[in-house]
Amino acid sequence: MTEAAARHLGEAPPPALLDPIERATPAEIRALQRDRLAWTLRHAYDNVPHYRRAFDAAGVTPADFRDLADLARFPFTTKADLRANYPFGMFAVPQDQVARIHASSGTTGKPTVVGYTKQDIDTWAGLVARSIRAAGGRPGMKVHVAYGYGLFTGGLGAHYGAEALGCTVIPVSGGMTERQVQLIEDFRPEIIMVTPSYMLALLDAFRKQGKDPRKTSLRIGIFGAEPWTEAMRAEIEQAFDLHAVDIYGLSEVMGPGVANECVETKDGLHVWEDHFYPEIILPETGAPLPDGEKGELVFTSLTKQAMPIIRYRTRDLTRLLPGTGRPGFRRMEKVTGRSDDMIILRGVNVFPSQIEEQLLRVRDLAPHYQLVLTRQGALDCLTVLVEADYGVAGAERETAARALEHHVKEMIGVSVTVEVRDPGTVERSLGKAQRVVDRRPKP
Repeated sequence: MTEAAARHLGEAPPPALLDPIERATPAEIRALQRDRLAWTLRHAYDNVPHYRRAFDAAGVTPADFRDLADLARFPFTTKADLRANYPFGMFAVPQDQVARIHASSGTTGKPTVVGYTKQDIDTWAGLVARSIRAAGGRPGMKVHVAYGYGLFTGGLGAHYGAEALGCTVIPVSGGMTERQVQLIEDFRPEIIMVTPSYMLALLDAFRKQGKDPRKTSLRIGIFGAEPWTEAMRAEIEQAFDLHAVDIYGLSEVMGPGVANECVETKDGLHVWEDHFYPEIILPETGAPLPDGEKGELVFTSLTKQAMPIIRYRTRDLTRLLPGTGRPGFRRMEKVTGRSDDMIILRGVNVFPSQIEEQLLRVRDLAPHYQLVLTRQGALDCLTVLVEADYGVAGAERETAARALEHHVKEMIGVSVTVEVRDPGTVERSLGKAQRVVDRRPKP
């Protein structure tokens, strides 16, 4: 990237490019949230039997909501609730008003199903457009969308948002990695939207073909759908000479575009609080935590028609901070772990992102890894499967393995076994990376 281009992307957009709400004060945002929360609670109670039962069981009605603090009196929604009402029991509008249906993969049970009215789709597209613009995207740029299309919200969410911003969309989807390299070279997109783990797979493909990834047209990478660390941001930015920006979302709340980093600050994701109300709770008890305290992220939708969501427990761990690039909107710190992907290894809490951070410190190892849990007798054991960089063999691999084991022990406090494999042999994912494989006997 040229120095002039880097300076341009690091500048705040002129006010004329921002939505009027992006210039609102925190007080104006809070007043809007009160009005929209009151509507959402009434809409859910009147039209979704699950919410009527849950509110009644908790002894609250929409009339009990008078201020933002009152939301804590209302019950949480969990993934189990969505699965219990599979497929359409959480919808709040008649079927003929549902314009689109998405769903999770259902790898751990029934998929969670979400629905959208036409207005929901337009709102979603507008928020993804806002997110792309915050990342430095501008009308007329070409966007290479390598998120998966279909029931997964990533591909179509990015697609509609890029079009709403006035960009040219290249709807590649996932897979066909070598072909993606060719299309990036031939079509010359300025923006790529993809999971960070698949961006590393593209990096492998560029290097395997003997091509310099720093010489592509790409200026902005918008990465989401899985946790990734600051160390991985630095790895991607250095490898591709672009700005790597975080986008956040989940199907149950809307899809991508719930929050996004501003390219001029890259200091956490501004939550689009005109459409989503965030809370942080203590995972063990559900007690609300003040801004600045780390805990589990909870979202309530403010404008969704087809499927309002009340206090949805995301399981993502983060904290809320004051706004910077968009002062009226609070920031959520970069998510680097989930309460449900935490490994408890011999009494120590371990997150995949912690292993990743240490991996990226070690020369001669590629940033592809998988954590395999096994049991030997009564003892849980963790093996870290990693790949050697191309050309690294023999004693160099052994030295790198011991270095990673040392860093993990010193920085995280657990002993692990590191197994270094050939390049390209650790399992890749075209969607969200599966970092943890649990091979322990089932109880």
